[in-house]
Amino acid sequence: MDEFGVYGVFGVNGPPQRLLSSGGTCRVAVAVPPSVQQVVLFSSGPWGDRICVNAELNDAARMPITIGKLTPYNKCLSWEQREEETWTDGVTLNVTLEGGNLADSNWLEPELILAVNEYTPKDAAVPPAAREHHGKRKRERTSKGEGGEDGGEENVCPNSGMDKTTPLRKARGQAKGGQKLFSSGAGAAKAKGTANGATEAQGIVGRTPPQSAARTKSRQAKAPTQAGPLVGPTGRWGQTLCPIDAQTAILIGGQGAKMQFCKDPMWKLCTEDMSWVPAETLAEGPTPEARIGHTAVFDPDSGRIFVFGGSKNKKWFNDVHILDTQSWKWTMVEAQGKVPPLAYHSCSMFRGELFVLGGVFPCPNPEPDGCSDSLYIFDPHLSIWYQPIVTGSGPSPRSGHSACVMQERKIFVFGGWDTPVCYNDMYMLDLGLMEFSKVKTSGKAPSPRSWHGSAVLTDTKFLIHGGYNGNNALSDAFIFDIDTNHWTEVALPQLSTPRAGHSIIAMETAGHLPLIKGEDDMNATRVPIGRTLLVFGGGDNEGQFYSDVTTVAVKDLLVAL
Repeated sequence: MDEFGVYGVFGVNGPPQRLLSSGGTCRVAVAVPPSVQQVVLFSSGPWGDRICVNAELNDAARMPITIGKLTPYNKCLSWEQREEETWTDGVTLNVTLEGGNLADSNWLEPELILAVNEYTPKDAAVPPAAREHHGKRKRERTSKGEGGEDGGEENVCPNSGMDKTTPLRKARGQAKGGQKLFSSGAGAAKAKGTANGATEAQGIVGRTPPQSAARTKSRQAKAPTQAGPLVGPTGRWGQTLCPIDAQTAILIGGQGAKMQFCKDPMWKLCTEDMSWVPAETLAEGPTPEARIGHTAVFDPDSGRIFVFGGSKNKKWFNDVHILDTQSWKWTMVEAQGKVPPLAYHSCSMFRGELFVLGGVFPCPNPEPDGCSDSLYIFDPHLSIWYQPIVTGSGPSPRSGHSACVMQERKIFVFGGWDTPVCYNDMYMLDLGLMEFSKVKTSGKAPSPRSWHGSAVLTDTKFLIHGGYNGNNALSDAFIFDIDTNHWTEVALPQLSTPRAGHSIIAMETAGHLPLIKGEDDMNATRVPIGRTLLVFGGGDNEGQFYSDVTTVAVKDLLVAL
């Protein structure tokens, strides 16, 4: 076909149906029959100046079930009813074309709504009121997990049970209601409904969580009346945020409300103005499958991000995906050697190699999932995994811990959990001797925790913030000095919100000098701002999943010591 068009296939036996064409409307909504369990969207013909095609599956209340995007590099999308993508009657596929000749009068036409009936497109447009909706879909969680699969709940602390509640959908970073991120055992209180406030404060960007003192038990969120384009990531936990230069950090993966894996899995954060750009379709090649509990590490020498491991329901990963930030191409490594599928492990870069420690790995039924105490190293040059010879006393099996590389010669490992306990001990791996030793610390140490955030502040200091202690999400922060082995608790308003499963990075950021009168933004002088701490996402164990970015100047943290 020489003419550009966007086509949809509804059901495995359905023929392709043209939804958008070069001479037609730029927006269309299709009522998906309840019997359809698969939807495929694809483009055909030259794209020309067209930028992308945004696609959303929405329920009867116009809440997004799943989101996708067609581009000249990604010309096909597909959805199927399964554990993380489920719909019933009243579902609508909304398709919008961006780019091209948008000055065309067709862009101003009302939204065209089509109905699919027995795989035959109707010629007449059906108004929204004519579609039959039977209310919002409901789907209960059972002991088998979200998808009816045993053991599919990665965001449940292994030493606790999960509340048997019916979770509700959260859309656009807002929660109509939700389940606890973690629960503290049998008899735990039911999950509470929450709302992500869209307030603005100094050092905070995006949908900002309320301060813990202001949280109430009756928070409610207003559902949007119409789905709009995402301007930032949806709320999530278990993701990675990886800095690649002074202006850019890359967000990958995560899981949000209703235990749904995020449909907007990859974003680019511009630290100059703290703005987000959706990036899942910017890169070519095989993108990593949706997951949580994975790691992403940037190698400044090669300009590549290495993504390893993680899990998705009953699926566990031991794959390595590499994103070249210069060419923006994904590649999947066919590695030699053996490494088990792992999630909630730590991964550190040292001299171009990945040091993977601990994590959860799946055990054969009826045994529960187990934690690892092993160290695996991946050599990207040889594409091989190997286990080094390590001496000394290393940490016990654990996951959800943190690891900080200090002075390019030591890795400090803190905290984590292994059923049924959380840890607050500290171990150090000497990378020259490949020897573990337990660190004897002084000062007020953090309480036992897992899924906390950590970041290197200086050559001799790193930060531990938040986490989960088996009962609650935490909001405290501590700085460890490797010269004195001393802990110091610090208190800043920006770090006072309870979070677990969040991301913390410290990076050298840059900004512009104040503009001289008559000078435009393009000619403004960029200057270093200094080392800045960025905190993103996580959950509060009360049904709230965050999508804000909180910034803290490292110098302010050090002054608080």
